[in-house]
Amino acid sequence: MPTSDTEGKDWSLERFKRHLPNTVTDVGPGEGTYAKLFRPVHEGVWWTAVEIFRPYVRKFGLRNTTKRTGMYDEIHVEDIRESEDHLLYRDLVIFGDVLEHLPREDAVALLERAVAAGAWNLLVSVPIVESVQGEVDGNPHEAHLHQWDADDMDTVLARLGGNVETFRGSTLGCWWWNRG
Repeated sequence: MPTSDTEGKDWSLERFKRHLPNTVTDVGPGEGTYAKLFRPVHEGVWWTAVEIFRPYVRKFGLRNTTKRTGMYDEIHVEDIRESEDHLLYRDLVIFGDVLEHLPREDAVALLERAVAAGAWNLLVSVPIVESVQGEVDGNPHEAHLHQWDADDMDTVLARLGGNVETFRGSTLGCWWWNRG
């Protein structure tokens, strides 16, 4: 779904406040959960969205206009796996409830690619309980293709080097990876 469980959001906001990134790429923003939560805390941040499903841009008002009414300064409607690496060269790359929509090997490759491209921080949030989901609102990309286990994500992020902080809720797991 283009929405996200509230679990782990306060934890994520505290890490955002600690790191105060100036450039953010939000991968699969859906309704813009993280932009809504983080944008008021730190002004002057350049927000980029990479959204695979074009109808969400209008439906959720993601595009920033000259009146600064939207959430994102730059929007790319494309599959992040086909995006240019410069979109991952950010102070923070958010993978908020998006990696479960990819095959595991694609998700791992994407995380590795973000680190290789120069991301300084990664925020990852995925369901850590069985969360079967198919197409939603005509969006085939909403289907869950991999059921993440928290220990597996711990292992994947540990292999990237850097520092990892973890939140494990009853439904979602959140990880803040930092290059250190």
